[in-house]
Formats: sequence, structure tokens, C-alpha cells
Amino acid sequence: MTENYQIDNVDRKILSLLMRNARMPFLEIARMCGVSGAAIHQRVRKLEEAGVIEGSRFVVKPKALGYGVCAYIGLLLTSSNKYLEVIDALNEVPEIVECNFVTGDYSLIIKVFCKDNEHLMHVLVDHMQHISGIASTRTFISLAQPISREFEIPEE
Repeated sequence: MTENYQIDNVDRKILSLLMRNARMPFLEIARMCGVSGAAIHQRVRKLEEAGVIEGSRFVVKPKALGYGVCAYIGLLLTSSNKYLEVIDALNEVPEIVECNFVTGDYSLIIKVFCKDNEHLMHVLVDHMQHISGIASTRTFISLAQPISREFEIPEE
């Protein structure tokens, strides 16, 4: 992976189009960028090799599957050397979709999706509180998500 990979305006346009629709045909992208289809293939391959992009995926809406509660949980560890052990245990909890090692009042912030508040309580009581290395938790239930977007490439 190359750090601080330099992109030009064509790369920026390719990334913008793929971020909106990862299934967009390369020939359509080529037409919109004013370059050949082969050039798009080469540029996308270089962006992948540089670690700028990785794969493509579908976005599943948890609420549509009955997971109507999104919560963020701040975790305070008993000591920083428990970090990897706690991460391994958290990785076994399927409701956890994201985990960040952070600065501030907590060691970790995790994002969970649950069916309802009872399910959330089950995750907290039956899973989180049994993980060795977690000193305390603090839960924040998301009431709405007014902004949801992927990283956008700033104009230079």
C-alpha cells in the first residue's frame, strides 16, 4: 500500500462514479471521463494496488431486516494491554459492526445493531459484561441518522 497516493482529476472522477455505483460498467465510466475503457481498467487496478480502493460491496440496511436499534457503546478497558484480547472477544459478537480505538474518556467505541432494546440489553448483559478486560460501558442509542455517506474526495 502506498501512503499519500496522488490522484489526478480523472482518478477523482472515477472514484466519485464508483462510490455512487460500484456496478457501473467501466465503458460507461470511460465515456464520462473521456478516456478509453482500457485506461479505466488500468487506473482502477493501480488504485486497488495502492490501497486507495478495496473491492466493492452491497450496502445492507439493518432496519429492513428488523434491526431497528443502532447504538454506540463506549468501552473503558481495565488496562491498555487488554486491547487485543478485548478486540478478539468483541469480534465474536455478531451485533457489533464497527469498533474504533479512540482517545478521550473511552478506550474503544463500538457500533451495534439490535432488533430492539431487549436485544440490546441482552448484548450488554450477556456478552459485553462477560468480556475480561472491560472495566465499564456507556451506551448511546441513535435516535436518527440524518447524515450517512462514504468518504468523499476533497477537491484540490
